[in-house]
Amino acid sequence: MKFLRLSYGLTWKVHPHFLNVKESFIFKRKLGDHGIKIGTPLCGPSRILGQPSSDTHPHLLKPNELVPGFSVKDFVERRERLVTNILKIKSDILQVILVPSSPIHYMTEKIPYVFRQNTDFRYLTGCLEPDSALLIVIESENKYKSTLFLREKSRHSELWEGPRTGVELAPDVFGVDDAKSFQDLEKVLKGIGNKNVTLWYDALNPVNTAVHRSVASFLSESGQKELLEIRHKIHELRVVKSLAEQELMIKSAEIASDAIKLTLKSTKPGLTEHQLFASVDYHCRMKGAEFLAYPPVVAAGENANIIHYINNSQQIKEEDLILMDAGCELHGYCSDITRTWPANGSFSPIHRTLYDIVLSVQLDLISSCKEISCLDELFSVMCKLLGRRLKEAHVLSKTASNLSLEEVAFKLCPHHVGHYLGMDVHDTATIPRKTQLKEGMVITVEPGLYINSANILTKPEFRGIGIRIEDDLLFTNSGPKVISTCPKSVDEIQSLCKR
Repeated sequence: MKFLRLSYGLTWKVHPHFLNVKESFIFKRKLGDHGIKIGTPLCGPSRILGQPSSDTHPHLLKPNELVPGFSVKDFVERRERLVTNILKIKSDILQVILVPSSPIHYMTEKIPYVFRQNTDFRYLTGCLEPDSALLIVIESENKYKSTLFLREKSRHSELWEGPRTGVELAPDVFGVDDAKSFQDLEKVLKGIGNKNVTLWYDALNPVNTAVHRSVASFLSESGQKELLEIRHKIHELRVVKSLAEQELMIKSAEIASDAIKLTLKSTKPGLTEHQLFASVDYHCRMKGAEFLAYPPVVAAGENANIIHYINNSQQIKEEDLILMDAGCELHGYCSDITRTWPANGSFSPIHRTLYDIVLSVQLDLISSCKEISCLDELFSVMCKLLGRRLKEAHVLSKTASNLSLEEVAFKLCPHHVGHYLGMDVHDTATIPRKTQLKEGMVITVEPGLYINSANILTKPEFRGIGIRIEDDLLFTNSGPKVISTCPKSVDEIQSLCKR
C-alpha cells in the first residue's frame, strides 16, 4: 500500500499494482487539473535520489520537475515521439531500442573526472546517473515497453560515491514501465529470444563498454537480427528545441555573455590567459551554470591563429588582441560565444581594420538568416562577403590575386561559419548542415580571420592577428533572434575595457 500526500492536507491510498506508469500519469494529470499536486510519500523522509530532486534541491527544481525545466511527462513524450518515428521506418518485426548512459571515467586510480551524461540518454530519460541504459521493446504501435537499467542500491558504494536512485524507485521517478539492475541487461536482451529483431543501437560509436559487450553477446544469438543506428533518429528530435529548451538556452547564453563581459572589463596587460579562463569560469558558475560547456579558448596575440588553442598559458602583452571562445552549460544546455578585444583597451588602426571586416560580415550573415535555407548556404555567403571585404579594405597581398576571393576567404577562415547548438556544443552531429533551418533550431554564427606570421596572402602589417566574433541564434516564429548579449561593437568594447 502506498500513501501519497496531496495538497490541501489530503491523502490518497494506492495499491502498488493498481496503476501502471502510463495510467499513473493520467491519474496525476487529472488531479493536477483540479489543483491537486502529488507530493512525496507520507511514510518516511523525503526521497534521496541519485541526482538532484525538488526534495533535496528546491532551489533548482520545482515540485513537478525531474530535472530543471522539465517534468517526467516531457521525457515520456520524447520517448513516444521516438517510437512513432521508428515505426514509420519499420513496423513489420520486433523493434528494440537501446541507449546507454555514460560510464564514469577515471583520471587515475579511483579519482574520477567530472561526470557528464550521454546527452542522447539524458534527453530520453532525464536520468543523470552513470552505468545505466534505456531499453524500449516495440511490438506494435500501441504496445511497447520501456525499461531503465540502473545501479542497485549499495550502502558501501554510496558511502564513497553518493546516493543512487535504485531499481525500486526508478519507474516512478523516471516514468518508465519497468526498472532492473544494470547487471541484468545482457540477460534481458537474451530473453528476447531467437525472434527476428531490429536493434537500434549505436555500434559504431559505443558509449559504454559494458553495454557494448551485452549487445555483442545478444547479436551472437541465433535468429535474424538487423542492427541500425539510433543516434540520428534521436538527433532529429533534438535539433528542434521545445519552448522549455529555448528558455534554458537563452538563460545559458545570458550567463556566458555576462561572464565574458565581466572578464573583458577586468583584462589588463601582464595577466595570463589562464587567469582570464579562471575569471569566465568563476562568473559563469556564480551566475548559476554548473560548469563551462567546453575547454575555453583564451588566446592572446599569435595564439589566436590556433583555432582550437586551449593551453591558455601565455602572458598577455600590451599590444595583444585577446580572443576568448567560451560558453557555459546550464542544466544540460550549452552556450557558445566568442569575442575579441585589445589587451590595452584600444584597437590599433590595423586591428580595427580587420575587426571591422569580421564584424560587418557577421552582422550581414545574421541579417541574411531570414532568407538563408541552411548552414551550408550561410557558409557560402560568408566566403563571398569575407573575400570582398578583405579586397575592399586593401588587406590582401599580390599573392592572393592567384586565387578567387572565396578561396582566399576560406584559407583565412578555414572553419565552417556555424553549427547546431543545444545539449552539446556541436549539437546533433548527425544532422547535415544542408538541413533546412526552421523554428526551434539554434545555431552559431562565427566568421573569423586567422592570419599567422607566415601567411603571405595578406600584406605584412596584417600578419600575426587572429579575430573571431561568434553569437548564438535562435530561430523563432518571428524570425532569427540573437540570444547572446555580450557587446561587440568597437565603441562598446573599448568603453568596457576602459572601465
